Amino acid sequence: MTGPAAPRGATRRDLDSASSVPLQPAARDVLLAALDRGYADPRRLHLGGREARLLLDNAREATAEALGVRPDEVTFTPSGTHAVHLGLLGLVRGSRRGDVVVHPGVEHSAVRHAVAWGAQADEVAVTGDGRVDGADLVERATAAGAAVVALQTANHEVGTVQPVGDVGLPDDVPLFTDACASMGRLPLPAGWAAAAGSAHKWGGPAGVGVLLVRKRARWRNPFPGDDRVDERSTGFENVPAVLAAAASLQAVVAERDEVNARQHALVDVVRQRVAAEVPDVEVVGDPVRRLPHLVTFSCLYVDGEALVTELDRRGFGIASGSACTASTLTPSHVLEAMGVLTHGNVRLSLQHDTTRADVDAFCDALPGIVAEVRARVGM
Repeated sequence: MTGPAAPRGATRRDLDSASSVPLQPAARDVLLAALDRGYADPRRLHLGGREARLLLDNAREATAEALGVRPDEVTFTPSGTHAVHLGLLGLVRGSRRGDVVVHPGVEHSAVRHAVAWGAQADEVAVTGDGRVDGADLVERATAAGAAVVALQTANHEVGTVQPVGDVGLPDDVPLFTDACASMGRLPLPAGWAAAAGSAHKWGGPAGVGVLLVRKRARWRNPFPGDDRVDERSTGFENVPAVLAAAASLQAVVAERDEVNARQHALVDVVRQRVAAEVPDVEVVGDPVRRLPHLVTFSCLYVDGEALVTELDRRGFGIASGSACTASTLTPSHVLEAMGVLTHGNVRLSLQHDTTRADVDAFCDALPGIVAEVRARVGM
């Protein structure tokens, strides 16, 4: 038995912006305008190449301005994942101390996969809210062989913000930060040698990542290079797309104070109502030091994918960041590292235009849907 589906034409509420968000209007306009002018190779000297180079330089300068970095510290990559791999492994290769990456157990799989491929791991424990102890990181970083510390700016799955700017590592141990979940939404913290971002998470086109490498960082390309001017280049840039990504980043940064305050308040509503109205539920992640738009909770005796399916049938698009997946059949490593419930997990991440009515509609529907799913398994 399944509950009633949303009637045809009923309002749908997209509450899953953690993986990707719709293209920003500013990005759409710039992308369309740049398609005719930015097709050429920006390394060529003819008119088309010079125009493409101008657009690429504009994109780099706009991105640098929005993030508070130097233009020559910005490189565009084919994805946020590639930026993570390139940034982290480049610091490992440039290290004179060894090849050990010290990182919390809640780092994104892109970091964990990069370490497994090209380094050694020293995994650090986190609190039940998913926050790392900075003193523990520093102690591990002083050990022989420690090359890099990897510390995400904010967790993709539960939203907890990490103390990146307060760690205070030894001078010869650089810090890499995965900022893909937070770039544009939060100011970049201080203290990093390399950072990565992903345009489709802030409203830019998919297929554009941003790699930031500080000017004095000891970084060496860990992958085969090409003949591009930028030593961090990964090939022919999609010039219209990177220009659109820069335009969307500027738009997001310009309004983030207002948007963050509104979304923070809406997430507080979800956190409070879910905890009060759904039996046997655990709301996870730091309640204060968190991404403004994201909230995760786990329901006992409920399969997360079943809950996602039933909510989708009623018109709510959400994600399950922790239930066993069809490909691995393993629970979330993030929730496991935090020591919290790893199944029956739901992640909401608010869109730019999510309203209080959307949030209240979700919270009104959730208790009954959870009860239905539990009843199917005799709970």
